[in-house]
Amino acid sequence: MSNDDLNFSAATPRHIAIIMDGNGRWAQKRFMPRAFGHQAGVKTVRKMVEYCARNKIEVLSLFAFSSENWRRPQDEVSMLMNLFLATLQSEINKLDRNNIRLRFIGDRSQFSDSLQKKMAEGETQTQNNTALTLVIAANYGGRWDMCQACQQVLDKMAAGELPPQAITEQLLNQHLSTAGLPEPDLFIRTGGEQRVSNFMLWQLAYTEMYFTPTLWPDFDEAALEAAVVSFTGRQRRFGHTGEQIANRSVTL
Repeated sequence: MSNDDLNFSAATPRHIAIIMDGNGRWAQKRFMPRAFGHQAGVKTVRKMVEYCARNKIEVLSLFAFSSENWRRPQDEVSMLMNLFLATLQSEINKLDRNNIRLRFIGDRSQFSDSLQKKMAEGETQTQNNTALTLVIAANYGGRWDMCQACQQVLDKMAAGELPPQAITEQLLNQHLSTAGLPEPDLFIRTGGEQRVSNFMLWQLAYTEMYFTPTLWPDFDEAALEAAVVSFTGRQRRFGHTGEQIANRSVTL
């Protein structure tokens, strides 16, 4: 890795990862059912995708449904699944027309056959698009991601494809669900909570964090721009000193 491969200073983030929190509270403040907030949140997703595509962000990752969200009331989970499927059905062609690639990460096995089929269709239809990669984390957990990467490596060792001493950070990184993507430069969580909630635990090791009390349906392009401006004002040292970064004397 050369110095130029590391994003040390005020540059546009290549990869933005977002936990979209606050849909339910947004609806409750308006004395509306939580479903109303999730529907409003879909409109915000469209705005964020448009912003990132227009500003040449390479990757936008959105935490849509965590592996822990199955614990929510069954009627809300069913509503979320129906909204997920309906949104895919209405948005895939729009993403394709705008040269946006769709990619899903997470364990799909618990989703309905119709939803799994639509996810696969969306990935196939948009796989050659280059303007932006939109990553949707669905039934995803950072611990699950690391476990499934380890399992893949162990399976290859059992098959004689890899020796035990082959285990490295790079090898595990190649088996994560985000393999082939740059790690997030900027992590955003809306809704006022200040935790990562099992999202991309491995990938966020050197990510800049940005927390905002703004509820997701109210998080507009100006709010995203403010997060990006905050990012560009930070110095990213990756374990080095500020003097090394200033003098560009880092050798890796």
